[in-house]
Amino acid sequence: MPTTLDASRSPRTLLPAAGVSVSALLLFGVHLTWAGYALLVASLAAAFVLHRPLFRDLLLIALGIGIVSTTSVEADISWDMFFLLGAVLTAAVAAPVLVDRLVYRRQAITFPWITRRRWTRLQWAYVVAVPVLGYLILPAYFIHSGSYQNWPPIQTPSEFGRFFVGVNAVGLWDELFFICICFALLRRHFPLWTANVLQATIFVSFLWELGYRSWGPLLTIPFALLQGYIFTRTKSLTYVVIIHLLFDAVVFLAIVHAHDRSIFPFFIY
Repeated sequence: MPTTLDASRSPRTLLPAAGVSVSALLLFGVHLTWAGYALLVASLAAAFVLHRPLFRDLLLIALGIGIVSTTSVEADISWDMFFLLGAVLTAAVAAPVLVDRLVYRRQAITFPWITRRRWTRLQWAYVVAVPVLGYLILPAYFIHSGSYQNWPPIQTPSEFGRFFVGVNAVGLWDELFFICICFALLRRHFPLWTANVLQATIFVSFLWELGYRSWGPLLTIPFALLQGYIFTRTKSLTYVVIIHLLFDAVVFLAIVHAHDRSIFPFFIY
């Protein structure tokens, strides 16, 4: 992944990037809407003054954040919200990509599905470990924290279908936006862990509004950081998406079970 750790690496240019990330916390995490927008605009203005290449990349991240902030991402499986949220999340990825290609005339945002690299034994082991860890951790988290109530109970076949598709679609979107857009653009200007913490702040704020509350950040923060790190090592969107969807498969099963303990009664918690 290309990096330009030049003038944008200075401490003062880190502040606008941090401001963009914290704006997501205000918008999605604590719902201080006007404060979030004010910080987002101020951060972009500061980046414009301090470092124009950083400004251009932060503008793409801010564009996506702004689009997502136009609607609630709290779990809702009604048909109206199913299509509305799908459209909003699609636009939040499509708009930065279109600006990158058509306005900036470059390809800083890419989606490396095929890398032609063979997975190592460690990578295969992690693929197996992820659903096992999800099985051991997620039911206890959702049930004992009560966070499963942030998702509506599933009763009809149509709701089961929408919930399953929704969980997986959001999981895929997470990797497209937070990793391939936010993280990749931040890596053009900052070292790995600086960029990773910045993207994780946005990622976890979104997941909080989605429903991962109570002590959910104890799970979502390491997950977001690991996804950024793994993407850096593998340079494979396919791999991080598979990891995410395996985890989300257990999320789906655990939330359904939490609402009705007679469904999927194979969890231990």
